[in-house]
Amino acid sequence: MELEPYVAQIREGLSTAVSAADVEVQRTAAVLAGALEPAVRLALMTALSDLAAEVTAAWDDGVVEVRLDGRDVRVVVTRTDREAEEPDGAEAPPPPPPPDGGDISRITLRLLDEIKTRAERAASAQGVSLNTWVSQAVQGALQGAQGRSGRPPRAERPEDHGRPGSRVRGWVVG
Repeated sequence: MELEPYVAQIREGLSTAVSAADVEVQRTAAVLAGALEPAVRLALMTALSDLAAEVTAAWDDGVVEVRLDGRDVRVVVTRTDREAEEPDGAEAPPPPPPPDGGDISRITLRLLDEIKTRAERAASAQGVSLNTWVSQAVQGALQGAQGRSGRPPRAERPEDHGRPGSRVRGWVVG
């Protein structure tokens, strides 16, 4: 989906709003429009991602994702029918968290080159980004951990928040 027409529409709206003003105000508005373009693109992508999450949450038969494609976005719809199994018998990836799941946090993950390469191949085979693949893997692991005991994993229990040692730290060797 090309975002440029929407960005141009906002730029034209700002230009129209200041068209009756003097030349200096019009120049200032033009500079502001250029400076705001990245924020406008990000806001549009965020709105589309939120929409995709809402559609996914309401739709039992698939996942809707918004992927960055250069300066534009691409919408990807993946069916997860229970009848349509993966060739190797693997389950479909878990859907993204619901839209009311809270803020998104950024982390740095350090992996051995070999593990990263294997993860990139696995993500590519599923047609998702490495970020999406890792996020889905974490969600699946947490769902599995909670499903076995009926309780959240130890580090997530509310009674542990704020206590020393309630965070898990370390390296993964695979």
